[in-house]
Amino acid sequence: MVIGHALPSIRLSAPAEPDSPLVVYLRDPAGAVHTVVDHALRWITMWGLTAGSATAVALITLSWARWWWRRRCRQELARDARLVSVLPPPAADPAGAEALWANLLGLLRPAWRRRLAGQPHLAWEYVFDHETMRLRMWVPGVIPPGMVERAVEAAWPGARTRTTPAPSLLSAPGQKTEASGGDLRLARTEALPIRTDFPADPIRALLGAAVGLGPHEQAVVQVLARPVTGRRVKKARRAARRTRAGRSARPIGNLLDLITPGQHARPRTRRTTSLVDRQTTMTAATEDKVIVAKQRGASYETRIRYVVSAAVPEDLSADKNAATRDLLRGRCHSIASAFATFTEHNYYRRGRLRHPLPYLAERRLDKGDLLSIPELAAVGHLPWDEAVPALQRAGARAVPPPPGIATTGPSVRPIGLTDSGHARPVGLRVPDARHHVHILGATGSGKSELMARMILADAAAGRGLVVVDPKGDLITDILMRLPEELAEKVVLFDANSKSRPPVINPLEGADTARTVDNLVSIFSRVYASSWGPRTDDILRAGLLTLRELPGTPVLTDLPKLLSVPAFRQRAVEQVHDDVLRGFWSWYDALSGPARAQVTAPLMNKVRGFLLRPFVRDALAGGSSTVDMDQVLDGGICLVRIAKDALGTETSHLMGSVVVGRTWQAATRRAHVPQGRRRDAGLYLDEAHNFLNLPYPLEDMLAEARGYRLSMTLAHQYLRQLPKELEEGISTNARTKIFFNASPEDARHLTRHTEPRLNAHDLSNLDAFHAAVRPVVGGAESPAFTVVTEPLPPAVPGRASKIRAAARRNVHPKPLATGRAPGRPGAVDPRRAP
Repeated sequence: MVIGHALPSIRLSAPAEPDSPLVVYLRDPAGAVHTVVDHALRWITMWGLTAGSATAVALITLSWARWWWRRRCRQELARDARLVSVLPPPAADPAGAEALWANLLGLLRPAWRRRLAGQPHLAWEYVFDHETMRLRMWVPGVIPPGMVERAVEAAWPGARTRTTPAPSLLSAPGQKTEASGGDLRLARTEALPIRTDFPADPIRALLGAAVGLGPHEQAVVQVLARPVTGRRVKKARRAARRTRAGRSARPIGNLLDLITPGQHARPRTRRTTSLVDRQTTMTAATEDKVIVAKQRGASYETRIRYVVSAAVPEDLSADKNAATRDLLRGRCHSIASAFATFTEHNYYRRGRLRHPLPYLAERRLDKGDLLSIPELAAVGHLPWDEAVPALQRAGARAVPPPPGIATTGPSVRPIGLTDSGHARPVGLRVPDARHHVHILGATGSGKSELMARMILADAAAGRGLVVVDPKGDLITDILMRLPEELAEKVVLFDANSKSRPPVINPLEGADTARTVDNLVSIFSRVYASSWGPRTDDILRAGLLTLRELPGTPVLTDLPKLLSVPAFRQRAVEQVHDDVLRGFWSWYDALSGPARAQVTAPLMNKVRGFLLRPFVRDALAGGSSTVDMDQVLDGGICLVRIAKDALGTETSHLMGSVVVGRTWQAATRRAHVPQGRRRDAGLYLDEAHNFLNLPYPLEDMLAEARGYRLSMTLAHQYLRQLPKELEEGISTNARTKIFFNASPEDARHLTRHTEPRLNAHDLSNLDAFHAAVRPVVGGAESPAFTVVTEPLPPAVPGRASKIRAAARRNVHPKPLATGRAPGRPGAVDPRRAP
């Protein structure tokens, strides 16, 4: 019944179209399915090829863009890159390397900047050749200047750094470079550490492996490192977890675990541990402990490369070229083997570099191994051993100046530039310079250049100057650079000049007794080795007698007084002192041979300097033409008395006379109100030669400050000074500037520079490198180091113009003698018939 009623209902429906999918399917179900599948395959093929092509193009474009961006980032790092050469101190602290790498974690960029431009890396390099070993650090240009240098010097106190632009590695003309190299990677998972605890220097084997290089060979070991965080650290921790779970840390290891037969390791549990032998259990426990310890601190991504190269002629034969390559490979094996020292839970496995020189020059760090700071410090550090062949050590440490040091200005005497941190000028304020300056250093260390800069600064500021130079170079440097407008102030004594010098008569003065005592004291100290009481007595009586004569007393009359009876008789007639007349009565009572015997020690000394035209004209040429009072009030007196022109003793005598007259002029300032006393400077090069004065030096230095006369004393070593003189300078010349000193002197001088600078620092200062312990605001400040600046270029023809003006400046100056030129009826024996 149901079926019968259904059939009519089907017939009553509308007939299907003959080409509809349903009719086709009902007519031929299998053919319809095949048709649908065929259309689907064609559609998938067509659109799949299109999508695949687009995807491939996109992937290629992205790959190229990534390669181009990474190349651009590497170029940015290499642009303006620099090499920081590191000079180790005498003894390098092993803990300094950890301090350095911990400090350099500050190079880590923010996350957005790391993703955009990458993280800069550093390269710690050991460089060997046949003569030297050098330590240096390659620093990208994007890192601020001075940051790495300060970190190195802070990590190893006493270390020095020198920064130069990073050169390109190119072969010399007519030569080519053969090279062999490799890189070192961790053999096991980076979660396991290498050895870091050593009783001796771990790079000792590396230093020995590079010994014996040929004249044209070079070996470089680079430790490339950059601080990491974020995803790179998470990746390492995942590797550590896999290692602790017993699985391989590398993807290739996981794949091999899946396809290799056998029972795979499972996580260690209390149940399975009992089935493993005791040694395996202890090893696993130890590895777990060191993995956790390595992950506690900061990390660096590192890579180690080594390259040995040799410069060979371009026309070298094939056999010799092959022999050279074999030799280089052998040296590479030796260097790589030195890193076996670091084997412990992990170790280094070497690989070969196909193109070592480009890798060496680019210092590229793509992917590397993660090392903790103690691990990196064990690989890249200064040698611990004090005696490393061919390693250049640092000299003195670089110490920054304390706060309050003057820089520049008209009231500042320049000293130099700081050599720690950012270079800036430092100087000594004029009020502080009144406490006097002591300069000590070996020949050629830079004393004269420093004094010349101070003298030029004083001259430009209008301060009075008296400069005594026993060698001549200091005065020559000043004359070639002195401003031309100051020429009218210059008074020049030059022993090598043929023109007549100015006159500075030592017998002139307001006080006869003091003038004679000063001159006798100078003679006795200059000729101390052959001076006796009788010689002293004869010189004193002769000078007092010459002071009694009318007119201007001069030293050239002394030989006539002692040897010509008629001149002596007329001179004694002018004497009214009974004691002095008694001396001449005794003298006349001697026989001729006896008088010659007692006067011979004095006559050979007096004739010794009077026979030199320059000294005779300068000291006995009549009335003085130099007014030292005017010189101290803004003039310039330059005394060039080279020993080769005058002799040692005559040079000392001449210089001491100038210093004595300068001091007499300074003491006359006691009659001038203190506010009106102008600052002046007395500069003595080889000062020990010109301090043969009757005044105790300690008194001079103490009193000169009140007269606003600052003294700058320079010499070479302490034993040049008598004990009393050394103690006086040590106490009262309060600003100390020490250039390179002998080890013996350095031990004594450290009393002024410790604790900042020790004896090693003072005895290892470079040329033009000085230790300064200044007076600042009247108080002594801590010592620091500076590099003195070179003199400005000499002005052609300037010295000739200054000399010509100095010759015009010679005019007689009326100086009081303390008595009338002559009494009524007095007869001048020099003019008597």
